[in-house]
Amino acid sequence: MYSSWRLLNLSPNNQNSTSHYSAGTWGVVQGQLRPLLAPRVYTLPMVRSIGKTMVQGKNYGPQITVKRISTRGRKCKPIFVQIARQVVKLNASDLRLPSRAWKVKLVGEGADDAGGVFDDTITEMCQELETGIVDLLIPSPNATAEVGYNRDRFLFNPSACLDEHLMQFKFLGILMGVAIRTKKPLDLHLAPMVWKQLCCIPLILEDLEEVDLLYVQTLNSILHIEDSGITEENFHEMIPLDSFVGQSADGKMVPIIPGGNSIPLTFSNRKEYVERAIEYRLHEMDRQVAAVREGMSWIVPVPLLSLLTAKQLEQMVCGMPEISVEVLKKVVRYREVDEQHQLVQWFWHTLEEFSNEERVLFMRFVSGRSRLPANTADISQRFQIMKVDRPYDSLPTSQTCFFQLRLPPYSSQLIMAERLRYAINNCRSIDMDNYMLSRNVDNAEGSDTDY
Repeated sequence: MYSSWRLLNLSPNNQNSTSHYSAGTWGVVQGQLRPLLAPRVYTLPMVRSIGKTMVQGKNYGPQITVKRISTRGRKCKPIFVQIARQVVKLNASDLRLPSRAWKVKLVGEGADDAGGVFDDTITEMCQELETGIVDLLIPSPNATAEVGYNRDRFLFNPSACLDEHLMQFKFLGILMGVAIRTKKPLDLHLAPMVWKQLCCIPLILEDLEEVDLLYVQTLNSILHIEDSGITEENFHEMIPLDSFVGQSADGKMVPIIPGGNSIPLTFSNRKEYVERAIEYRLHEMDRQVAAVREGMSWIVPVPLLSLLTAKQLEQMVCGMPEISVEVLKKVVRYREVDEQHQLVQWFWHTLEEFSNEERVLFMRFVSGRSRLPANTADISQRFQIMKVDRPYDSLPTSQTCFFQLRLPPYSSQLIMAERLRYAINNCRSIDMDNYMLSRNVDNAEGSDTDY
């Protein structure tokens, strides 16, 4: 497979499963054979393609302007919307960089983007998507009903189908492509069926059941309603639906086929109704998925996604949700202090005592990001721990551009833990003291104010 993958037609739209000679390719495209592929088959083609299309000689891409501070009582648009409108107008070839696809200039703020501001705005955009500030994602129906699996996962909003929405989904795809290319994962929690669609594995009924258990149970009860003693005579007394309408993922009642509102649902056509309802639900996000894949194609070769399983694609885009202390120890670099120093020992002990939620906040504090790549080798920057000459028991500081934690001396581990917890919970924004405001210019060098 590794030596011949270039000969395969990996397009999901141009396959003939009836040919004896294409059966193996069809098995890959449909997903059944993908779990059998060795890692080098699904990773090295992507790595080499990314390498050959990398922009050379630049530290960052085009400059993007972001306004986060409201003025004169006017509320700012979500950061996601601001950046999306600017990025989709750019040339795709200018965004294929190893680190910063674009440079962020914060209006009225003092931070100079040497990487930390870019990372921080990416994290903020992920939060906007999952908190409903931007209406591209919806909680899974299981989350709303509090049943079944994937209650902490999100789906694409099938009602977000205006041109503006599809442009934003395209930008979401660009973000995913940038995450793959730069190996800096996104903090997103999408349902498995979304990842399956993004790597073009056809959905089945079980995928729908994993996000909307009650709806599948309802459809099954309609399909086998005769088992409950329901006949053609009392069918309409027991079933509240009277036409070919069904429930969408966002809870709205919609026609499941064109003109479904005027097609009566009867005892005799109930099986066709169930088939149509399932078919509708398995394809209701197709437009949104296509827009995301279009955005991904700006940054990475999307045909190669047909070599990945849904889980592999999720790990490429989102890394690992757990922040591992052991991984951080593998990539650490000490400055003005060594590994045996009491301060360092206290620090690692404190981090191990933190919950994963606190470690996520810590990652955001020191790097602007909330996730680590699935592969330790993909961490491009060393985590720096630096001892600084400041008064005892002061608050720690960080430089997100350089993945650097600056620790003053502490009189005990208990006080260090308390100060660190205060910092990660209360310092959510970069450089809000405007010390560097007069120098907020296009400058690629890092500054001590990028906190």
